[in-house]
Amino acid sequence: MADKPIIRCFDTKPYDIEFFERANASYGFGIHFHKDRLGPETVDLARDADAVCVFVNDELSADVARQLEAMHVRLVALRCAGYNNVDLSAFFGHIPVTRVPAYSPHAVAEFTVAMLLSLNRKLHRAYSRTRDGNFQLSGLLGFDLYNKTAGVVGTGRIGRITAQILRGFEMRVLAYDVRPDNSWAASSGVEYCELDRLFAESHVVSLNCPLTPETTHMIDEAAIGTMRDGALIVNTGRGGLIDTPALIEALKSGKIAGAALDVYEEEDEYFFEDFSDRIITDDQLARLLSLPNVLVTSHQAFFTEEALTQIAETTLASVDDFFTHGNLPNEICYRCGVSPCPRKEKNLKRCFEVG
Repeated sequence: MADKPIIRCFDTKPYDIEFFERANASYGFGIHFHKDRLGPETVDLARDADAVCVFVNDELSADVARQLEAMHVRLVALRCAGYNNVDLSAFFGHIPVTRVPAYSPHAVAEFTVAMLLSLNRKLHRAYSRTRDGNFQLSGLLGFDLYNKTAGVVGTGRIGRITAQILRGFEMRVLAYDVRPDNSWAASSGVEYCELDRLFAESHVVSLNCPLTPETTHMIDEAAIGTMRDGALIVNTGRGGLIDTPALIEALKSGKIAGAALDVYEEEDEYFFEDFSDRIITDDQLARLLSLPNVLVTSHQAFFTEEALTQIAETTLASVDDFFTHGNLPNEICYRCGVSPCPRKEKNLKRCFEVG
C-alpha cells in the first residue's frame, strides 16, 4: 500500500468531487473519481484501490464482494446512511463496510415538510400555471395542517426532527418505531402507537425509516386500506417502503389524496441522471409523473451545503481511522445493521436483532 491510501469513488457527480476534494485537504488521500457506478461490470476499476467509496445506487453484491477481496481492497466506505444496496453477509468477515450514520438530519426533515407543504397547497401546480399565465385557483385547494394528525413512521434523528417541526404547526403527531423512545415522545408531545392506528388516524403519513426486510412494501394495498380516506403520503426514506402499483391505484381512486416522493423503488436507473431528451420507459414512474396529485423529486432531501460537507468529512474520517488507527467507528454491523453496533458501544453480550 502507498503511504496514503488510494480511494476509488464511484458514481460521482461534480458536487461530490468539490466537497470530497475540500475535505481531503486535511488528509491527502489519493482519490480517483469515476462517473461509473460500482458493479460487476465496473469493479475492475478498483484494482489498485485500498478503499472504495460508493453511494446509494452502486451494487455491492456477493459477486462484487468476492472481486474486491481478490483485488485486496480493504475497506468499503458508503457516503450515505442507507445500505440496502449492500449484501452485508457477503462482506462480513472479509471487507468492513462503513457508512455516514448522520449527516444533517435537519436537511432531510426540512425537505420532508417542504414536500408536504408543496403537495398539500399544490405549490408545484401553481408555479407551473402562473408561468403559463394561468392565475385560476380551481384545483389548488388544500387544508390547514393546524389541528390535524400527522403519522411519523421511524423516529431516528430525521423522524424526530420531522415530528418536532410538525408539532410547530400545532399538529397532533403519532409515531411508530420498532424501538420507541417514550422519554423523547413525552417531552416532545408525540404519542407512540401501532401502525394500524397511525394509518387510520393520520391525515399525513411521513415515512422516515430505513428499508429492511420488515419494512419493504410496508405501504401496500392492505395498509392503504386501513388509512384515512384522503390522506397524504410523504416518502423521503427509501422507495422500497411503498408498493408502487398499490399506491398508483389508491391515487387514481382518490383513497390517497396525494403523494410526495423523493425516492422511488426502481430509481437507480433514473435518479441523479438527465433524461430530459429521452423517453422514460418505466411505466410506473411515468404514471406517477403524469398524476396531478403526485410530487416527485430526485432523491434530493439530503442535498444541502451542510449535509454534503458532513458526508465528505465523515467518510474520509472513517478511512483515516481505519488505515491510521485500525478503528471502525462507523462500521455497519452485519448482525443488527447498526453503526456503531450497540454491542460494541455499550459492551453488551449481543447486539439488537432488527433484521
